[in-house]
Amino acid sequence: MSSERLIYLPLGGAGEIGMNAYVYGYGKPGQERLILVDLGVTFPDMDTTPGVDLIYADISWLKERADRLDGVFITHAHEDHIGAVAHCYEALGAPVYARAFTANIARRKMEEHAHSTEAVTTASAWPEQVTVGPFTVGFLPVSHSIPESAALVIDTPEGRVVHSGDFKLDAAPVVGEAFDPDLWAEVAKPGVKALVCDSTNVFSTHPGRSESEVGPEIVKLVESAEGMVVATTFASNVARVKTLAEAGARAGRSVVLLGRAMRRMIEASTETGILVDFPKVISAEEALDLPRQNLMLIVTGSQGERRAASAQLARGKYRGLELAEGDLFLFSSKTIPGNERGVIFIMNQLSEKGVDVVDDSSGLYHVSGHANRPDLEKVHALISPQVVIPMHGEHRHLREHVKLAEQGGRTGVLAVNGTMLDLSGNAPAVVDYVETGRTYLDGTVKIGALDGVVRDRIRMALNGHVTVTVVLDEEDEPLGEPWCDTMGLPEIGTSRAALVEVLEEDLNQFLMRAAAKTLRDDDKLEGEMRRIVRQTARTEIGKKPEVTVVVSRMR
Repeated sequence: MSSERLIYLPLGGAGEIGMNAYVYGYGKPGQERLILVDLGVTFPDMDTTPGVDLIYADISWLKERADRLDGVFITHAHEDHIGAVAHCYEALGAPVYARAFTANIARRKMEEHAHSTEAVTTASAWPEQVTVGPFTVGFLPVSHSIPESAALVIDTPEGRVVHSGDFKLDAAPVVGEAFDPDLWAEVAKPGVKALVCDSTNVFSTHPGRSESEVGPEIVKLVESAEGMVVATTFASNVARVKTLAEAGARAGRSVVLLGRAMRRMIEASTETGILVDFPKVISAEEALDLPRQNLMLIVTGSQGERRAASAQLARGKYRGLELAEGDLFLFSSKTIPGNERGVIFIMNQLSEKGVDVVDDSSGLYHVSGHANRPDLEKVHALISPQVVIPMHGEHRHLREHVKLAEQGGRTGVLAVNGTMLDLSGNAPAVVDYVETGRTYLDGTVKIGALDGVVRDRIRMALNGHVTVTVVLDEEDEPLGEPWCDTMGLPEIGTSRAALVEVLEEDLNQFLMRAAAKTLRDDDKLEGEMRRIVRQTARTEIGKKPEVTVVVSRMR
């Protein structure tokens, strides 16, 4: 029996949708050479991560083993798969491999963080392969909602693993490659040890629809509109952006792209030769000189992002352009769970302006980029792996995907973040659990989920904050009365007196009768004053605020 093993370890993306990061390793236990598949982000919200800019997987385990990491392979250019590559490059230092479009986006990110773009290598599609350490990796084209997506064919001394990435079965994807069942069958022919597979739409029971199906419906909608038409979708969904632009051009409208991400994706698609025959676009400045009924704006912000073009148009103006009564606003996208509140808020702002809002509740103007349940069954049958390992999904998705595999007579293994599987031999087994978590990008600083920064911020947001300042003389006696500054708290409490005055009075009473040993001990003094503020505030306003006590001594 070999003393070497093949391991699989998800650090992010297994048990959640977002911040994908999957480790594969081969070698003696504890000495495996490693590769990483994808390194993405997820996005914060004001309820659980106020003020945070980005969230990505805690890569501490991988960072400690960076000398054994031979490469980072990116399946496609969605932010939840590529967004943390530049943020983590300094810590990991491994070369990055991706297909041309994805590599273009990766290099832009590296430049933004002052890293060398030479760290990114452009890989060709299957049957070309890249060999790093004990792994030989090929990029197998798949259809998805962004160009040049790929599954990875990972050949190891223990056999072949297929890592699906995000994919759908689309014979006519408008932009990018169609799903090719013959090519997948060819990959499966030598035998596949494990299929590590997208689980996003495992609960959708109908076969997935093609991107080409939405075009005629969007054309009809745009041609029937009388005022200005504005449409939003994921900036990375280049096929949809092209469909929207073509619908506008067909209706005789001038097309305007608004939002940095939208322009960047179209530029990258054009530079890499993926996007051809895109309708002519005009600038926002040129649009100001045209009648509004002759305009089609394609804008960022389909998920309710507050600084995106959609939100700014809903609030007022963007680049001088303004919506008016009778205009049409189309959400050609699905709202990601958790973003509903922001999207609905924008919809209501638009409605208040008299704008007609159309979303995808009819199912006419958007199709998913992920394989539905019947499509997953087809892929299971096509690949015929020894084992199916669900990834890219919340826990309920992964569990259901395991059931689906078992219904088809295959072995399914549920492996959430931190679960290390040994795929050697014919019986996959859990061999270790690794501590995983999240890293927050907070401004320009990276902080851990357990550092307490975000927790304290939430507590301040919920309870407000009081700063208490007290000055003591050389004899450790109070020099004047203490004073308080409040933030995020009501000015008047139940006693109908100013909250600050009530707090200061109670604190002063405490100081006047405090024992000498308490006044000499900063820690005791701070603790007692903090307790009094929280107790008094609870009586006055029904809340226990966060408290900072500043003790100054005259020496």
